[in-house]
Amino acid sequence: MANQLPPLAAIRVFEATARHLSFTRAAEELGMTQAAVSYQIKLLEERVGAPLFLRKPRQILLTDAGRRLAPASTEAFALLSEAYAAARGGAEGVLCVSSLLTFASNWLAQHLGSFQLAHPSLAVRVDTSNRLVDFAREDVDIAIRSGSGVWPGVETHMLFKADFTPMLSPKLAASIGGVKEPADLLRLPILDPEDRWWRDWFAAAGLSSDELASRPGTSMGAQAYEANAAIAGHGVAILTRELFKTEVADGRLVQPFDLVGDDGHAYWLVYPTSRRNVPKIRAFRDWILTEIAGL
Repeated sequence: MANQLPPLAAIRVFEATARHLSFTRAAEELGMTQAAVSYQIKLLEERVGAPLFLRKPRQILLTDAGRRLAPASTEAFALLSEAYAAARGGAEGVLCVSSLLTFASNWLAQHLGSFQLAHPSLAVRVDTSNRLVDFAREDVDIAIRSGSGVWPGVETHMLFKADFTPMLSPKLAASIGGVKEPADLLRLPILDPEDRWWRDWFAAAGLSSDELASRPGTSMGAQAYEANAAIAGHGVAILTRELFKTEVADGRLVQPFDLVGDDGHAYWLVYPTSRRNVPKIRAFRDWILTEIAGL
C-alpha cells in the first residue's frame, strides 16, 4: 500500500500549484523557491508517468492527469488538517468568511460576538464581496451567498429567504401625510427604481410600475447603502426584512405594508463539500444555524 503513495512533499507542492495555477504563488505559500517547486513537480510527474501541467510562456494549465489528481489532493490535505486540528483540541486558527456586504454589516456584525465567545482560539476574518468566491484558488473557508442555492461542489444550508418589501423613514412618510396605500409610494423618491424587485412588488400590489422607468436610475450596489439613504429620508428603499429588523424596531425605518415579494432566492451558507468536517467550518456552521433558528 505504501508503495502506491506519491512522495508527500511532492504532492503537497502539486496541490498548492494546482490550486493557484502558478509556480510563483505556490512557492510563496510554501516558503520555497520556484526551483524547488519545479523540482518537486518533476519528481511527481516521473512517478505518475505523465505531465501534470501544460507549461506556457505566461501561464500553466492542468493536463487531464493533473485535473484527475488535483481535487483528490486538496481533499486529502483537508482531511489531514481536520484530523490534526481535532487532535489538538478542536477549532482554532483563522476562519475566513466571504460575505455579501449587507449580510456582513446588518446580520453578521450584530451576532458574531457570541461565536467569538464560544470559540476564543478561532479568529474570524470577514471579506465582503458580491462575487462568487472560488474555494479552490482563494484563501476562504466559508461563504454567504444569495441565490437559488444550486452551486456545484459545495454544501449549502439555507439561512433565510431573501424576500423584499418597501421601507422608508417615518419623516419621509409623514411628508405626504402618511403612506396608506401602495400607490402613495409613487409620490415619493424611489431608490434604485430599476431594481426588478420594485416591478415585482408593485405587480403583486396590483399596480403598474411603468412610471419608474422615467426616474433617474441611481443604484448604490448594496441594500445596506440604500437603507442608509432611506433612513436619511432620501427615498424609499426595497429591502429584505430579516436584514433590517433592528432599524424597524428602533423606528429608523418603517415597513408600511405587510405585502412581501419573494423571487425564490435566499441567503445560504456554503463551503466546499470536501471540507465539510473541518473543525472550524463545522463550528461556524453549527453556530450560525443555531443562531438563526433561535431568532
